[in-house]
Amino acid sequence: MQGPTDLDITRRDLLAIGAVSMASSAVPLVAKGQETAAQSPVMSKVSFKVNGKPQALRLDTRTTLLDALRDHLQLTGTKKGCDHGQCGACTVMVAGRRINSCLTLAVMHEGDSITTIEGLGTPQNLHSMQAAFVKHDGYQCGYCTPGQICSAVAVLGEIKAGIPSHVSADLTAHPQLTAMELRERMSGNICRCGAYSNIVDAITEVAGRSE
Repeated sequence: MQGPTDLDITRRDLLAIGAVSMASSAVPLVAKGQETAAQSPVMSKVSFKVNGKPQALRLDTRTTLLDALRDHLQLTGTKKGCDHGQCGACTVMVAGRRINSCLTLAVMHEGDSITTIEGLGTPQNLHSMQAAFVKHDGYQCGYCTPGQICSAVAVLGEIKAGIPSHVSADLTAHPQLTAMELRERMSGNICRCGAYSNIVDAITEVAGRSE
């Protein structure tokens, strides 16, 4: 009959054998995972117009439109903020409609016409919305400004087209250019500096010029 000491040694041996067995069985799984990770990405060609210029890229199909613009076309005016579609810093316009470029894949935009902040104006020839942001200090730290301006331009297009918003009192009437309407429509673009009232002033001024 085994004594207490012999029983303790047997338990240790059993645990050691079990640990070795588990480790050896996990090796093929780890190797398989590494093999999968080492596989080449799936590449695809995509062609679209960016700021009026034809562009043709060969990209990993997982590349977002934001990364294609910034990393492959060096259009770094469009900013990467949260990368989750919550801050609006990456806003660009596709066929006149604003989108969060971090939430869409580049290959989904074959043949599309894309406008970034670089396509709206230049330092020597500012777009009216860019000039209004400067005048009313709607940019402050500036990080969110490209997305804010692209959204603001699109917002005026929405109102002009008669598209209602969540706060429109009458969905069948033409939207009114009120501070409430502008704040609602711009709510997807977050400014940490708190320049919201200045941004509303800038949009209002541009809207007044275009009437």
